[in-house]
Amino acid sequence: MEGSQFQRQAANMRKTLFDQGYLDEQFIQLEELQDDANPNFVEEVVKVFYRDSARMIRNIEVAMAKTPIDFEKLDDVMHQFKGSCSGIGAKKVKGECTQFQDYCKAENAEGCTRTFQSLKQEHAILKTKLENYFQLTRQC
Repeated sequence: MEGSQFQRQAANMRKTLFDQGYLDEQFIQLEELQDDANPNFVEEVVKVFYRDSARMIRNIEVAMAKTPIDFEKLDDVMHQFKGSCSGIGAKKVKGECTQFQDYCKAENAEGCTRTFQSLKQEHAILKTKLENYFQLTRQC
């Protein structure tokens, strides 16, 4: 496949990520920071996000397993995670973080558990989609 066809595929995939609500304008701002001196900037930032977020997810799992649940601590960790999501423009994952925080404020353990499962699912889906997108962009 020639480069222009890869470019069209990558552009379509990127558009779909925005149209389906996976990404927001922060991702565009990251792309604007990418240049010839650092052509993989966005991909590198996303890799750091996924490395750090895996640690935060583990911290949340540990905190949720404790009895009684420390909702304030959970909210603090989720606030940090939400900030990381905002930094790369992970719109759907950030939305799940907000919902989780609402359940923390209400001290609703069941809601936290349910939302956390959704958050992990959205996190994994976005990771796969971005990996596929970056794989395409490297071929352009």
